[in-house]
Amino acid sequence: MFEILKDFETKYAALKKKGLKVTGLSLIDPKRKKHAIMVSKPFLFDNRKLPKVYLGLSIKGRIEGILPSEFQIDKSNPEWSKMNYIWAPERFEAYVERCQDELKTYFQNPNMTKTEILDALCFGNFEEHKEKSKQLVKEGKIPAYKNN
Repeated sequence: MFEILKDFETKYAALKKKGLKVTGLSLIDPKRKKHAIMVSKPFLFDNRKLPKVYLGLSIKGRIEGILPSEFQIDKSNPEWSKMNYIWAPERFEAYVERCQDELKTYFQNPNMTKTEILDALCFGNFEEHKEKSKQLVKEGKIPAYKNN
């Protein structure tokens, strides 16, 4: 497993310049003895450049740093997570709508479409995230989006 981690770090070393940090391996399912490669990255990161699975190990990431205003939630309220889903697709859409030109500059691609920007920011596939979020809302696992 450590060989896979080292191989992953070598293969994706160029992404470290973009803010990727490989934090190691983690046991994510003790019953099945399933491990994952843990990474952290800034919010502004092209997630399309990272696989979801690498040589049989899931890639689990977390966002570090300050989030844009569309993603700011009042965490002083203990019920915040029950009332708001921070990664709601509508938040990504609002952010991209507001900052599309700046994001094209940041990603160094003036021809980038809105869909490509959404995919880059939203875990690699925006439409997949949107459908999954809708299903989780229907199941009552996450709250429906409310514009604050």
